Amino acid sequence: MSWLYQGEKFNNSMIPENAEGFVYEMQATIDGKLVKYIGKKNFYSTVKKKFGKRAIAQITDKRTKKYTVVKKESYENYYSSNKVLQEAHKAGIEIRRYMVRICFSKTELTYFEVKFQFTREVLERDDFLNGNILGRFYGPFKKQ
Repeated sequence: MSWLYQGEKFNNSMIPENAEGFVYEMQATIDGKLVKYIGKKNFYSTVKKKFGKRAIAQITDKRTKKYTVVKKESYENYYSSNKVLQEAHKAGIEIRRYMVRICFSKTELTYFEVKFQFTREVLERDDFLNGNILGRFYGPFKKQ
């Protein structure tokens, strides 16, 4: 299933200029129970691609780098960092993926991820799979 943003299927042409990434919510029904997860994802990742043997042989200056940096989209086939959701995806369980907010800097991306996690009480509620926030606040603080 593709990403949904404001009720519409999201595609590459909808990525705003200078957008860094987005805050997402994923939902799946596992063992008859609806579970959710809130996280963040960058639109692009950068990868170092090494030159081939011929290209390296043509380089005369030994100080020249022997790779190029390639920017590629990294969000389309992303199914969360959460192990439960990853296993559910591998098992063929439908996972609904929603973009909650598009952000334009890494700082904004982290801020809104944390804001949505705290306001939706992901560490206190049983229906969220989040185990921590920022690696500083750990759950579960489930209601008794």
